Amino acid sequence: MNVREDLESKLQRFEELESLMGQADVMADSTRMAAYAREHGSLARTANKFRNYKKMSDDIRDLIEMSESNDPEERQMAEDELVTLRAEREALWDDLLEMTIGGEDANRTRCVMEIRAGTGGEEAALFARDLYEMYKRHAEAKRWKTEVMDMSASERGGFKEVVLGIEGESVYRELQFESGGHRVQRVPETETQGRVHTSAATVAVMAEPEDVEVELKKDDYRVDKFGASGPGGQHVNKTDSAIRLTHFETNIVVQCQDEKSQSKNLAKALRVLKSRIYDHRRQQENQKRADARKSLIGSGDRSQRIRTYNYPQNRITDHRINLTLYKLDQVVAGDLTPVTDALLEYERDQLRGDTEVA
Repeated sequence: MNVREDLESKLQRFEELESLMGQADVMADSTRMAAYAREHGSLARTANKFRNYKKMSDDIRDLIEMSESNDPEERQMAEDELVTLRAEREALWDDLLEMTIGGEDANRTRCVMEIRAGTGGEEAALFARDLYEMYKRHAEAKRWKTEVMDMSASERGGFKEVVLGIEGESVYRELQFESGGHRVQRVPETETQGRVHTSAATVAVMAEPEDVEVELKKDDYRVDKFGASGPGGQHVNKTDSAIRLTHFETNIVVQCQDEKSQSKNLAKALRVLKSRIYDHRRQQENQKRADARKSLIGSGDRSQRIRTYNYPQNRITDHRINLTLYKLDQVVAGDLTPVTDALLEYERDQLRGDTEVA
């Protein structure tokens, strides 16, 4: 699906939602109504801009016809207006390209981020913790809301795995390119001889769908209850508050033990499960579109090494776009904007190269 088809699809869905929200059965169902309203709101800015773009295109076609008139005055007036309107439409197209980065999920205001320790033992777990803290500080600077969905701590205070829910304007659009393998080069806290070690962690960023987009029935998954483990106070191993969900169709397994309440853990686990199912289906669709342009930075392949954090040189390198910055200390402190902006600009240039104003 190219950019124009994607915009047409968004506008069609926007208008479909307007119709759905006017139906009596939907208005009587507060859950469906709220979900449709949220989706409608997330599409509104793009849909209205594209609707305006299409109107401009119609006006330009009319002016082109007028510019072929036998009346010199009418012809001149049309040619003058064409110059202005074409410039306005080109600027609007640039805005639409900007809003389209991220494909169908560009305007999502919620996403789920999973950070897992990779090779490197305890140092990898400590690096996973550092990534978590980096993203959390960045979210705070952006005034995004963060919520720990699940966490598995290591013996020295690192994270074997941590799952975050993040909510805020443009959150998925900005964080989508963080998916992949992250590598760190530094002297570990456990190293006594000052040698630099290399370890790794993986990050996965998934758009969080609305409830109506991924329908889950109780028969679609199995629920296992077990005692929570790790830090957490008196409830640890005392009650079966932890939840594990297994989705039969995809074999996706999710567990959550961060809350003391079993019902809260179940609610969080369901959110993560829906995000993983949605992400799984999106990847299947993308594979089917063999003729579609594939973003060099948006594949989300977790096995791909995307970035290196070199502490001795205070250097951060994103290998996909050959970006190197000597301000690692600022980035890990939460100022991720120079990296995310560069990735978005690269993707924007790719889109401009693949599309043109019609």
